[in-house]
Amino acid sequence: MDWSPAIPAFVVTLREGVEAALAVGIVLAYLNRVGRQQLYRWVYAGIGAGVAGSVVVGLLLRWGITVASEVRPEYAPALEPLLEGAIGTIAIVLLSWMLVWMAKQAKQLKGETERAVTAALDRDRGAALGIASLVCVAVLREGFELALFLLAQVQQGWMSVTGAIAGLGGAVAFGLLLFRWGIRINIGRFFQVMGVLLLAIVAGLVVSALADFDEATLALSQLQNFPQLCRTDSPVCWLGPQVWNLHEILPQRQFPGMVLRSLLGYTDRLYLMQAIAYGGFWAIVGGLYTRSLGSQSPTPPPTTPTEGEVPAP
Repeated sequence: MDWSPAIPAFVVTLREGVEAALAVGIVLAYLNRVGRQQLYRWVYAGIGAGVAGSVVVGLLLRWGITVASEVRPEYAPALEPLLEGAIGTIAIVLLSWMLVWMAKQAKQLKGETERAVTAALDRDRGAALGIASLVCVAVLREGFELALFLLAQVQQGWMSVTGAIAGLGGAVAFGLLLFRWGIRINIGRFFQVMGVLLLAIVAGLVVSALADFDEATLALSQLQNFPQLCRTDSPVCWLGPQVWNLHEILPQRQFPGMVLRSLLGYTDRLYLMQAIAYGGFWAIVGGLYTRSLGSQSPTPPPTTPTEGEVPAP
């Protein structure tokens, strides 16, 4: 059984889930500190609404792809990879932005969350709804990014879902260790390591998205109305000349190629446009991420959170 598709789903879900867990933990700790424990149930309601909303978003997007293919079945061979490439592109943009933003704003996360909770509590009559909405938005934001990523990996089947479930379980365990049992965890180092892994995974999405767009163009060229789009004697349309063909040496569907594909975006047939885009992603997004990490102030040693307190990530 090929478990490699579960690896990127696990990493992304764990990373997104831990970020959501931090936001929820900060809200719970702050409510405990100000003596508003009666609002805990609204935090849990916000979590439930955010998770449900994320599932609905994922199902709607997948349903949209299916319906679009059924409306014009003759275009289905081109439409499905086109939509998957578009979803992959959106996932690349959102995950890249999240990585760079989180690297810059991690130190302010606790203060910003507490100010938002304070503002909700100041509106006394709407405090419960305000707290639930705050938590719902925090969970939904991470869940939306995850839904886009999983849809971009839809061809991997149930293994991606299995990895996502495992990652979610890991995030819940992380939150319990940190906020419930006060375990000492260097959150800053955790996010740095996960950030580098996520950069590698998103770089792989760049290669896959280009392949999807090329497949869609190639499928269109085989229709009667668009024969001029691609050369008939080429396996690709606009990806350019082949950089390497390692299918016989290191196939991407066999170990260890399947693991390299999951973690680094490896493909046994790489074309020039994919190679340029892959290197460009690391140069631009990787450079921004590295500079964002360098702009942070030194992280103090991790401490055990006391009652009502949460260490900033």
